[in-house]
Amino acid sequence: MVLDIRNLALRVAQAASDRRAQDVNVLDVRTVTLIADYFVICSAESMVHLGAIAEAILDEVKDEDLKIKRREGSNEARWVLIDLGDVIAHVFHHAEREFYDLDSLWGDAHRVDWEAELEIGREVVQ
Repeated sequence: MVLDIRNLALRVAQAASDRRAQDVNVLDVRTVTLIADYFVICSAESMVHLGAIAEAILDEVKDEDLKIKRREGSNEARWVLIDLGDVIAHVFHHAEREFYDLDSLWGDAHRVDWEAELEIGREVVQ
């Protein structure tokens, strides 16, 4: 099965949102870097919440013919990175997100309105 990369980014964002991640952003970084096509960036309120969000993302993609290239961060980490190849998810404890400020660092990237795109997709299916 060929996986649509943009759809994967939207699904990752939705999985994070479903676990009540805060300030979920999808950045289209194709024009600013070669390391990935999309970044999904979100925040958690606590370490337990951070772990739950990361696990939700991994659960969302487990049935795809997709290899997790890398996962950085453990149960004690305050920033978990999940490298899915063309999509990289960054799950931060809110303090680390403010400190590293990836949203501004990649400020030249296009911000995707992922919620609107998913809603349009749902309307098309119905």
